[in-house]
Amino acid sequence: MKFGGTSVGDIARIKNVARRVKAEVDRGNEVAVVVSAMSGVTNQLVAYCNDMASMYDQREYDAVVATGEQVTSGLLAIGLQELGIKARSWAGWQIPIISDDAHGKARIIDIKGDNILAMMAKGHVAVVAGFQGIGPEDRVSTLGRGGSDTTAVAVAAALKADRCDIYTDVDGVYTTDPRIVKSAKKLDKVSYEEMLEMASLGAKVLQTRSVEMAMKHHVRVQVLSSFEDKPGTLICDEDEIVEQALVSGIAYSRDEAKVTLVGVEDQPGIAAGIFGPLAAANINVDMIVQNTSHDGTTDVTVTTSRTELEHALKVVKDNMKVPYRSIDTDKAVVKVSVIGVGMRSHAGVAQTMFQALADKKINIHVISTSEIKVSVLISEEYTELALRALHTAYGLDAA
Repeated sequence: MKFGGTSVGDIARIKNVARRVKAEVDRGNEVAVVVSAMSGVTNQLVAYCNDMASMYDQREYDAVVATGEQVTSGLLAIGLQELGIKARSWAGWQIPIISDDAHGKARIIDIKGDNILAMMAKGHVAVVAGFQGIGPEDRVSTLGRGGSDTTAVAVAAALKADRCDIYTDVDGVYTTDPRIVKSAKKLDKVSYEEMLEMASLGAKVLQTRSVEMAMKHHVRVQVLSSFEDKPGTLICDEDEIVEQALVSGIAYSRDEAKVTLVGVEDQPGIAAGIFGPLAAANINVDMIVQNTSHDGTTDVTVTTSRTELEHALKVVKDNMKVPYRSIDTDKAVVKVSVIGVGMRSHAGVAQTMFQALADKKINIHVISTSEIKVSVLISEEYTELALRALHTAYGLDAA
């Protein structure tokens, strides 16, 4: 069981979590719990580091920031003990959760689950501090954004758990954002691949890294609400889903910026000359389109995140040896994607998308596809209209 920051936001909510954990124990289950820091605590700890120094040692940053989860795990263990449940809190280094040395964004290398399994066999609930591990020099490390979800899936894999339940402030995975499309439906089951695409394309329910780990280790993950007793959404192998829908969901991302190099010479090595410096600067490029003009030049359009736009422009201007006439940029764009493993065996999915957008007079800037998704870049002002039109076009509206 994993509980995020809003689920453990204050003492009352931690007591509510303790009651939920007790209910699982009362059903006869052996339970491990992974917790995030109380909502707002991590931001405060990061602010303390920034106030202390503008350029700080990442190892000490991790030592500070990791304390948020340790507080929550200790409080939850106390809460469980108050309910008569044997419980013990565990920091990442005590398990241990072994990570690499990329402080602030470390990756899990291994988890030794023997200590926890031994305690669980004696009837104890293990309450694990998420988001943290222990690096090569016995230094505390933190796992970066979504780290507690990743911890939960990794612990579930190490313990060979039947399931990993992730409790959050939403009650499952929906066909699209229910705040925009009122007719959005909650999905009973989603395949790992579909959830991976949804997470990477803007759906905020789970972070990409946790889904990757679940798929790699075949950990069945259920997304549930901390505040309502409702069925959630199960993320599992495709084989568990009896009848695959053509399209399972529609995701969108507002964190997009479009960059076009106009008048680039059309000759071998141009693409390498453009993307080499961007890769060297660790700038992630997403959608790519190249079109050749009659005058022998080509225009190259790429998308990157809005936060990296200025950095990308500086890299292009300072380091790129490829001649070009001008650079155009546009931050008022959004990426909309339709996702579904059913696309593998059905034609016409892209045409349905293009026709639905054309009917609403929405112009497409860039298109990219994969085996189970089609993404388009459109003007940001059409986001809600596009989501509603596509949701209807693929028959996803709730009955």
